[in-house]
Amino acid sequence: MALERVRASIEEAAARFRRHPRPVEHLTDRELHRLRERIESCLDPRVSGVTVRTRAAEVANLVVSLDRAGLLRFFVLLLDEFGPDPDAVRAAAVELDRVLAPDDEAGSADRHSGLSAEQLELLARVRQATAARWEQLFELLCGLAGGVKLAVDLRAELLALLPSEPRLAPLDTDLHRVLSRLFPPGLLELRRITWDSSASLLEKLIEYESVHEITSWNDLKNRLDDHDRRCFAFIHPGMPDEPLIFVEVALLKDMAADVVSLLDVSAPIGASEAARTAIFYSISACQPGLSGVNLGDVLIKEVVADLTRDLPRLNQFATLSPIPGFRRWLDRALSDPECALLTPEDRRAIAEVSPDGGGGPADLAAVLATSWTAGSATSRALRDVLVGLCCEYLVGDGPGRSRDRVANFHLTNGAQVERLNWLANPTPAGMRESYGLMVNYRYDLPRIDANHEHYVAEGQIARSSAVARILTARRKARASRPDAP
Repeated sequence: MALERVRASIEEAAARFRRHPRPVEHLTDRELHRLRERIESCLDPRVSGVTVRTRAAEVANLVVSLDRAGLLRFFVLLLDEFGPDPDAVRAAAVELDRVLAPDDEAGSADRHSGLSAEQLELLARVRQATAARWEQLFELLCGLAGGVKLAVDLRAELLALLPSEPRLAPLDTDLHRVLSRLFPPGLLELRRITWDSSASLLEKLIEYESVHEITSWNDLKNRLDDHDRRCFAFIHPGMPDEPLIFVEVALLKDMAADVVSLLDVSAPIGASEAARTAIFYSISACQPGLSGVNLGDVLIKEVVADLTRDLPRLNQFATLSPIPGFRRWLDRALSDPECALLTPEDRRAIAEVSPDGGGGPADLAAVLATSWTAGSATSRALRDVLVGLCCEYLVGDGPGRSRDRVANFHLTNGAQVERLNWLANPTPAGMRESYGLMVNYRYDLPRIDANHEHYVAEGQIARSSAVARILTARRKARASRPDAP
């Protein structure tokens, strides 16, 4: 049947949408007119359901052929011609004002009582009248075979256009709302990924890994080893072959302190039965179009529950996480002539390795700009300095959100800043991000909910006693002898 042919076509096109270069199609005026007609037909309440789906599939098949310039014309078409009906909005506003207007004869207490049945019914009509027609189109596209993935990828393109086209923000708001409804945690499947998973799924792990690049099939096999490794992903029934987000886990006796040994394919394989600690060392979000749809915190909680059932001897759950903003923050702070971050102890340590014996911010910046490695005199001198500064970067000097996006993710999920690890990632990427530092965020199961509430509501960052001691010592040192610029 014609509908089945169109459906097969849109499934194939949706699969191509972001995974391979799309045909360059700028959307000519003629095609724009045809697209407008198809959208109108989709949204016409007089058109039958089968015809609506056929037209929606035709719209989708055209949209997936567009380059970014063509997509911009498509989005602008929606914005200009398929928003809320202005006349309906004005009429609804007048009626709402009439029904909700206070009765002068009523007592003040009555004015604060609940809405009447008539008012609630009117509010429902107002919501319908003020809904943009483009939201209905998004919902129709999501209902097609392959349409959920298409909608996710459309939002990714929309987000990419937003910085230069802020007028598209209303489209993003509504598409985000549509996708949020489609991705409730209860609908997602927590799937363990193993070496026996499909080749296409394994290829996507390699493609989507965003924390520690998977360099070979041997590297991937090591990360999926059944003895001391686990990998879990969230899968949506509308995107059965696409991971939404995945986490890689190492099963160890103690908390991991460096990523190099963790990823070493030649390292001895441990036994899961002997493990007491689960280390989440990589969490990768795979779908940019789901930005703002909360999946990470649910993933961690479900993985902890799964690991606890499978390996009841596990008693510690933590991460080994990058600190992506630390070097940028520190370099900027050290370039400020008024920088007051350094303690007297910092200054003495810096002076030991500074070419001219200086111990100020500029001297630290100069030393950091040189080539230094683990075990060198520079490394030994800078260890306590950078660990202390990184604690301050992560925790700050008062209530508030952490400066670091990865820290903010884990703290929002109820973790605490547990330990800073010196040169835990001495690779070029690790040095560029954080001078090689990494951090353990610990998920203390009885404290997760309280940590989450204190952080979200009050900006209180949970930290271990060791981190707290470092921060206290640094503040006291600066207070006793203020840092001179």
